[in-house]
Amino acid sequence: MQTALSRKFGIDHPIFGFTPSEHVAAAISRAGGLGVLGCVRFNDPEELDAVLTWMDENTDGKPYGVDVVMPAKVPTEGTAVDLDKLVPPEHRAFVDRTLAELGVPPLSGDAAEAGGVLGWLHSVARSHVEVALAHRPALIANALGSPPKDVIDLAHEKGVPVAALAGAVEHAKRHVENGVDIVIAQGYEAGGHTGEIASMVLWPEIVDALGDSAAVLAAGGVGSGRQVAAALALGASGVWMGSYWLTTSEYKLGSAAHGPSSIQRALLGASSSDTVRSRIYSGKPARLLKTKWTEAWSKPDAPEPLPMPLQNILVSEAHQRMSAADDPEAVAMPVGQVVGRMNEIRPVAEVMDELVRGYDEAVERLNEAR
Repeated sequence: MQTALSRKFGIDHPIFGFTPSEHVAAAISRAGGLGVLGCVRFNDPEELDAVLTWMDENTDGKPYGVDVVMPAKVPTEGTAVDLDKLVPPEHRAFVDRTLAELGVPPLSGDAAEAGGVLGWLHSVARSHVEVALAHRPALIANALGSPPKDVIDLAHEKGVPVAALAGAVEHAKRHVENGVDIVIAQGYEAGGHTGEIASMVLWPEIVDALGDSAAVLAAGGVGSGRQVAAALALGASGVWMGSYWLTTSEYKLGSAAHGPSSIQRALLGASSSDTVRSRIYSGKPARLLKTKWTEAWSKPDAPEPLPMPLQNILVSEAHQRMSAADDPEAVAMPVGQVVGRMNEIRPVAEVMDELVRGYDEAVERLNEAR
């Protein structure tokens, strides 16, 4: 399974795996793909620097990438306290009431953190890029479209290509005009921030629209080698997979303990119909696992979600509390419709082997049908 893009990156398979876990990202790279570490959870540049040092030392010299969240619209700046004042009291009251109804206890001791995740701020995302470029990333991706031109230029000066997610042809064209090298065509089925157009329609539309001006990675609903083959058949140069790594055995954040978390247990029992697209996670439309938390936000008395990054500031502590509570029925987790295939905990290497084997079998079937 090789394409011109995988050869350019020096990887065995054109599989780009996004994950917030450095342990999973490193395992993806070691298994022949390109692990891409999501940086939004890092408020402290020194913590990100330490994690990337760990990545440098634990990828066997193989390439890896980083993914930042760089929103372009205000309110994106100011201190956490300044932004905190923009969150309406009635929204806070709703969150507090919902957590009480769900039986979610407060955070204890050192686990308590004030304010939202600053990684959603433009300035912090810039610091993520600066820290990353001091290491050896093979790719910088932005989850919210094109980074500013000076950020793209800085990456290019270091010889690092830039990728950006797109949910429509016009977005993809704009990315290329801005200097983006790789467009990640992410269909409606995908987890996290995603658009309105299904993958089967979106992928060839963007491939046709861009021609040779940029490589295209297919994202949204990929969870088997057959789907990788379909993406390449539709003109993509590889696939971008995020959700599928959430139930790998390496998945943990930082120094968290091993073993299935409440979020993993929730994912293992879900079907492909158990997701919902909503703005309650970050303020922008994102696909999440259906839980008691998402159901509460769909009730008539629920307030409208706030714009990014205020919604994240509103719900950040709630997300931490639900994660610590260890109740799989009350969690907040972005995941795509491919969750219906994520029904067991397996090592990354085993998942990669299955993807490659499934791809080979699909190609063999197509060859036999000629």
